[in-house]
Parts: sequence; C-alpha cells; structure tokens
Amino acid sequence: MRTIADVAQLEDMLSEPSPGAIETMGRLEGDLMLLGVGGKMGPTLARMARRATDAAGIKRRIIGASRFSSAALIEQLEAAGVEAIRCDLLDPQQLEKLPDAANVIFMTGVKFGSTGNEGLTWAMNVFVPGLVCRRFRTSRIVAFSTGNVYGLSPVVRGGSLESDELRPVGEYASTAVGRERMFDYFSRTFNIPMALLRLNYATETRYGVLVDLAQKVLAEEPIDLAMGNLNAIWQADANAMTLQAFDHLASPAKVINLAGPELLSVRRAAEQLGALMRKPVRFTGSEASDALLSNGQLGHRLFGYPRVGARQMIEWIADWVQRGGASLGKPTHFESRDGKF
Repeated sequence: MRTIADVAQLEDMLSEPSPGAIETMGRLEGDLMLLGVGGKMGPTLARMARRATDAAGIKRRIIGASRFSSAALIEQLEAAGVEAIRCDLLDPQQLEKLPDAANVIFMTGVKFGSTGNEGLTWAMNVFVPGLVCRRFRTSRIVAFSTGNVYGLSPVVRGGSLESDELRPVGEYASTAVGRERMFDYFSRTFNIPMALLRLNYATETRYGVLVDLAQKVLAEEPIDLAMGNLNAIWQADANAMTLQAFDHLASPAKVINLAGPELLSVRRAAEQLGALMRKPVRFTGSEASDALLSNGQLGHRLFGYPRVGARQMIEWIADWVQRGGASLGKPTHFESRDGKF
C-alpha cells in the first residue's frame, strides 16, 4: 500500500492486532485497564486490545482511564468497545475508585514542557507510579519507560542494551529513571509481575521523529545533524509488542527495549523524504559520534520482527505530510542533546 487515505484508515491500521497479540490476549486472564489512555498511543492500543481479545474469542473488559481533555475521544473509545473513565491519577481518592483489573498498562507521564515545570514532572513520573502500584498491587503490570534513561550512546555500538548502565541527561530522563525505580521497588515489595518497556521512538503519520523531519523538509527548513541517528518503530508494532509483554512478566520487573531494527541516519532519512516530496534538503552542522539509540533485538526475539520497516514508514509519512494530512502538533524534540524538553 503506497498511501494511507485518512485518519480512519490510519487508526484502523494502528489498532490491527498481530497474530502474537491475539494469542497473548487469548491466554491472558482477567480484565485490562490502560492508565493514561488519552495520550498519543493510548487510543489505538486500547482498540487493539479490544480487537485482539474479540479475535481470540475471550470476554474481557477493556478499560481506559485518563483525565480526558477531549469528550470526542471518550465517545470514540466507547464506540470501539473500550470503557472510558475520567480519572486524575494524582488524586488518590479518584485512583481508589477505579475498578479492579487483573492486568494494567501504565502509559501516563510528562515529557514535553518538563523544563520549567519540574515539580509536576516528578509528581507524574515518580510519585504516581508508587500510587498506582499500591492501588493495583495484586495486578500484573506493563509500564512504559523510555530510551532516554540510557543517555547518549556511541553510534558504533548499535544502540543501548537493557543491561547497560543508565546515564540520564536532564530533568525528564532523571524522572524516567525514578519511575523505573518506583516500579522496581514495588514489584519486589509486593511481588508484582511486571515489565518495563523502554520505547524509542513510536511513529505514525501524525507524529514521530520521521514526521518532524518530513515537516522540515516540506517547509524547506534546515535540518540539524548533531543528533545524527535515530530509532523508529511503527506504532502498530509497538502496540502489539506491548500486549505481548504480558507473556514475559517477572518480579523484579523485566526490562525490554521497544525499538525498530534499523539504525536510521537522519541525513539519509531526510534525503529520502526530500526525494519523495520533490523538495530540496538543507542541513546544518554534522553528525556527532553518539546519539539516543536503543538496541531492540531482545524485543524482536520475544515478540517477533516488526511488520512495518523504515522505508515503508518514510513513504507513508512523505505522502501524508505532503497532502496536508492531520498532525497531532506534538514535535518530539528528538534533536535535543541536553535533555531539555
């Protein structure tokens, strides 16, 4: 397929479960709750969980909790068979009122705007995980983390491994390590089966690093090469791997990178986007010897190889951006090397 027609087709693609996700949902016992479902990945992940559960012939509640700034999103989720509940996870009383769920996906957190709002960043990324673990101490938990916990890694190493020492740069990355430490502590304390997914970076046609590059190319803006390499994984693949992570929980928490198999060059990706959009490409600076990179091989062994590769993502995104397709308006700031977001 060379083009994605519209948002409806895109979201259908992003929520299409893989065979592995269907098999996992068929084995999983109990209801599933997604905390922070209103974010960038949450809606399509919740829909995939619903579709995978139905395809497996299992009866299960899929529940999405969020503050929900959009009433339309609530309607969309409920139309897809996902129960939507308004909840501020910083409020312990609201958290206690959530229904019990044997399985929990933790997606909430603060990254963009963290500079200048450090208190909220620490509260959401470190304090809330502790509250959630106490509330759902008898549940199984898959929690999102980020490749930012590793800090910059030499490009020649091919990306950080799960066993590498954490060297966070900046306030956000430090709180991400704090989030992991809270989940690890409560996993050990309450013997909670858990997985921590270090994501780097989920991509679709409305947001992601490749979308940032495509928008710059279209506007004929210069592209800074200092962060010269990147990871990207199609969001549908990241969604499916998230569901499959319930087959690989442990206490202490099991850590798994979610990253695409290719180590992408910013220069080459921009050139490919420029050729597809028939736009000249301008660069500034030169590639540093290190970048924020993750090695996703463990995840590929556990969950299978991603269904969508980098070239296909680039083609879809070039077409989408050039046609003026919808954007979430949330740049990744992937080029930041000082950890300020």
